[in-house]
Amino acid sequence: MHHTSDNIDRLEQQVNELLMLCKRLGEDNRALRVQLQHLNTERATLIEQKEQVRAQVDAMITRLRSMENA
Repeated sequence: MHHTSDNIDRLEQQVNELLMLCKRLGEDNRALRVQLQHLNTERATLIEQKEQVRAQVDAMITRLRSMENA
C-alpha cells in the first residue's frame, strides 16, 4: 500500500513539473512571437529606408551624369 502511495505521489510530482514546464514554454512562445513581430516590423522599416536611400543615390548619380554631360 505504501509503495502505491509513493508511486502516486511521484506521478503527481511529475505531472506538476510537466504543467509548470508547459506553462513556461507557453510564456516563452508568446514572448518569442512578440519579438518576432517586432523584428518583422523593424525589417520592413529597414527595407523601406534602404529603398528610399537607393532612390536618392540613383537620383544623385543621374544629376551628376547630367552635370558631367552639360
